[in-house]
Amino acid sequence: MADQKNTFGTQPAPLMYMAKFEAGKWQEGKIQPFGDLNLSPFAMCFHYGQTVFEGLKAFKSPDQQVSIFRHEDNYHRLNASMERMVMPVLPRSNWDTGVLSLVKDLKNVVPSFGYGVLYIRPFVIATQAKLGVDAADEYLFMVVAGPVSSYYNQPLRMKVERHYTRAAPGGVGYAKCGGNYGGALLPFQKAKEEGFDQVLWTDANTHEWFEESGTMNFGFIIGDTFITPPVSDTILDGITRKSVIQLAQDLGLAVEERGFSVSALKTAFEAGQRVEAFGIGTAAGIAPFKSISIDGVDYSCYHEEDAQMYKIKSTLLGIQTGELEDKYAWNTVVSQAELLPIS
Repeated sequence: MADQKNTFGTQPAPLMYMAKFEAGKWQEGKIQPFGDLNLSPFAMCFHYGQTVFEGLKAFKSPDQQVSIFRHEDNYHRLNASMERMVMPVLPRSNWDTGVLSLVKDLKNVVPSFGYGVLYIRPFVIATQAKLGVDAADEYLFMVVAGPVSSYYNQPLRMKVERHYTRAAPGGVGYAKCGGNYGGALLPFQKAKEEGFDQVLWTDANTHEWFEESGTMNFGFIIGDTFITPPVSDTILDGITRKSVIQLAQDLGLAVEERGFSVSALKTAFEAGQRVEAFGIGTAAGIAPFKSISIDGVDYSCYHEEDAQMYKIKSTLLGIQTGELEDKYAWNTVVSQAELLPIS
């Protein structure tokens, strides 16, 4: 059995936040000790997929200040997911108490600078006890957290997925709903059995155009250009992705948010071009790829120490931890945060 102390997402913080939606409105909610839930087996979240979530991080700076990275973007994305899943929009006051106040109360749980971060998981589930396919009338918004270290410790071996599909146009690919992740587990498992760490998702129609990387966005640096698939209804609007785009521009790279095909990547490899490839996500940060397998042929990605993706990675982490100037005001220092009044 894996040592839980070294496994991402297994150590809960001692506090959590919980708020209910009932009688047509969100209640105030409260911070309370971490504990199990008591739900009816008829609770609709178990049956009809009305579950959405977010993921964000709190960092401790060298002078022990605790800050949360771009949490407002997570708030807006959570509500976008909820609207797609026919769930009632969450008031900002509930978010601020659930995230900002909770992290402030957990400041001593946030790992010290250089020893990890506090991973924060807000989520909403349908709790109405009813066996009937419909949007629920009762929901639970919760925020839990836990200290974590790196998600990936080594460059990844990737496989281009040509059979299974993560998302289809008109579906819920852009939403962080549970079904998107549950449906991806079988392809993940098969890829791991073949010796790969993750899959690169391609489009549902032709399996020729890249979309996402496992549970992350991703991109390539080829020459002096950073290329990443554009967000759409099949691709998550990643918050780390937005940050990487800005930092790539700051580094002097051209940025192209456009479709990029498997054939074009294969051509670049076979032409001997230097290809840097990496996943981009909250949990993993920037996760370099060691190789990409296309139709059974492995191609090596450039991941030496002078790779430009490492400059972006170190800059991003420096901003998040307060080592570097936060010129885009991405961080919220929890001790200085102004909470909205309960509405």
